[in-house]
Amino acid sequence: MFTGIIQAVGEIATMETRGGDLRLRVLTGKLDLSDVQLGDSIATSGVCLTVTGLPGDGYWADVSIESLNLTTLGDRKPGDHVNLEKSLTPTSRLGGHIVSGHVDGVGSVVSVAQEGRSWRYIISAPPELARYIAHKGSITVDGTSLTVNSVDGAEFDLNIIPQTFEETVFGEYRAGSRINLEVDVIARYLERLLQGDSASQSSGLSMDTLRASGFIHD
Repeated sequence: MFTGIIQAVGEIATMETRGGDLRLRVLTGKLDLSDVQLGDSIATSGVCLTVTGLPGDGYWADVSIESLNLTTLGDRKPGDHVNLEKSLTPTSRLGGHIVSGHVDGVGSVVSVAQEGRSWRYIISAPPELARYIAHKGSITVDGTSLTVNSVDGAEFDLNIIPQTFEETVFGEYRAGSRINLEVDVIARYLERLLQGDSASQSSGLSMDTLRASGFIHD
């Protein structure tokens, strides 16, 4: 589990194809690896990867065929930069929102525009994810926890402050850039509850009860 607060920008150093899978070596820069052990997880541009080696200046990880097909890691090449975050510990601060590291789909950058000291990004999400993206809700973009400014169909926009712009790979995005998206897991649980389960009694949860409790605003 992660929080979506990027701790460092890393660089892909080596990519080795092995039987369709990928073996990846990532240079971690300023990321402190002193408490990282084999088997630990590191979110790599939003993709939860298991550490299989610690060469000293970074880590090795295996990327499955499924992850290559469902994320942007299959597009990467040596020299590319990636957002990095170590997994949460019991004493970690939850500065963003709950992030699983299981990418739901790949979106694309529609446009980037500077507004004052910040930047406005319009992102296009896969249509099947659009229903999980809400005004002022949370979304994870390449591992970064962000708040959605507004939604228009399958497109949504984000305001990126200078700190985020400088400490993540957002500064490298251009129109057409492909990005990993993970929707807020709470939205998925709510959908499941609203759908109900024919094998069990109704939970009593409905759009009306969510609206009455302040979770939905018309």
